[in-house]
Amino acid sequence: MSENAANNAGSFDMFKWLLVIVLLTAAVGGNYYFDQASVLIRAVGVVVAVIVALLIASKTGKGTQFVNFASEARIEVRKVVWPTRQETTQTTMIVMVATFVMALLLWGLDGIAVRVVSFITGVGI
Repeated sequence: MSENAANNAGSFDMFKWLLVIVLLTAAVGGNYYFDQASVLIRAVGVVVAVIVALLIASKTGKGTQFVNFASEARIEVRKVVWPTRQETTQTTMIVMVATFVMALLLWGLDGIAVRVVSFITGVGI
């Protein structure tokens, strides 16, 4: 019996996804078809169609999984300990100094390499 119910739910989900695709296609097509109408009216129509499509999609099996994942992700983001302004400034300064030192080091090595290659080939730059 559960396999039959799963098949019915799967086919109903397929109908919902088809309805979502039709709604989104109608939103895009309607936006082009009614190009003489006000931009505000067309924008509101597209937004409403997208919201309805998202609501329908959220009621499918995959949509429910996505909504659960998104809510769990939001809970996890709230648990993150964000750095203070001072920590961020100090870390940024360390990165800038390290980048500057590495740039000087690479510039010096490049200068040495150019002079060595010039000396070996006899071609001055």
